[in-house]
Amino acid sequence: MNALPDWLGPLAARLPDVTVADLRWREDRRPDQRSTPAAVLVLLGDGAAGPEVLLTERAGTLRQHSGQVAFPGGRADPGDADAAATALREATEETGLDPAGVDVLGELPPLGLAHSGHRVSPVVAHWRERGPVGVVDPSEVARVESVPLAELFAAERSLTGPGGYTGPAFAVRGLLVWGFTAEVLVRVLGLGGLRPPPPARLATIELDEALRWAGAGA
Repeated sequence: MNALPDWLGPLAARLPDVTVADLRWREDRRPDQRSTPAAVLVLLGDGAAGPEVLLTERAGTLRQHSGQVAFPGGRADPGDADAAATALREATEETGLDPAGVDVLGELPPLGLAHSGHRVSPVVAHWRERGPVGVVDPSEVARVESVPLAELFAAERSLTGPGGYTGPAFAVRGLLVWGFTAEVLVRVLGLGGLRPPPPARLATIELDEALRWAGAGA
C-alpha cells in the first residue's frame, strides 16, 4: 500500500479488527426480512483545510431518500467482486471519480438497515491522487462536495426525526448530514481519532428545523 498521511494511519491500522459490536450499530431487522447487499465509499483525502470526506446530495426527484446527503454508493451488482468493487463502481458512476487515485484501506462489517432491508458495507479509502469530481447524472445526484472534517464538526446537533429516531446531525455548506451517513461518519472517524470530542451537552433539534438550519448556512 502507498504511504498514508499521518492523520490517516491510526484509522487504517484499526480497520482489520473492527466488529459490528465495536461500531455499536442498532440493527433491528425482522427475522423474515430478506437483505440486499450494498456498499458506500467513505473516501478521505487531504485538502487545503485539512482532511476531507467526499459526500453527495441525492436528487430531489428520487423516490427514496430524495435530497438527502450520502456517501457515494449503492446496491451490489452480480459482477462486483466484493464490497470495495461495488463502492468504487458506484462512486465512479455518481461522481466521475477515478478509481486509479484511490487506495482502499478496508471494509467494515455490513450494517443492517431495517427500513430498507439493505446490508451496507462501508468501504474506507484514501484519496491518494485527487482528481475532478462532479455530478454525472442529475437524475440521481444533485451535488458533490469534498467537505473538510473540521468544517463538518464545527457545528453538531442531536437530531430527532421520524419514528423516534435520535442521532447526530451536521450542517455544512447548505447540506444537512444526518441519518445513516452521519452515524457512519462518527463511528468511522471515531475509530481513528479523527472525530473531535463532542460537547458534553449537544443542542437537540427536530428534522424540519435542522433542514432550515442547514439551508441558512448555504
